[in-house]
Amino acid sequence: MRFEGSHLGVKPDDKLECGICWWVYDPAEGDDVRGIPPGVPFANLPDDWCCPGCDAPRHKFMVTE
Repeated sequence: MRFEGSHLGVKPDDKLECGICWWVYDPAEGDDVRGIPPGVPFANLPDDWCCPGCDAPRHKFMVTE
């Protein structure tokens, strides 16, 4: 089961999906839009990071299956 805020305690290589627009953060790819290089786990993203697809805050992300 997935739910908003399920990004807490995830593994460094887990992918997380935005609960608003379904954009997926993949740590292996990073985030070109926000200048996040590949290899940065979701837990290490800056506090002000938000979804590049819809500007949703981090707590709207869920771990993908």
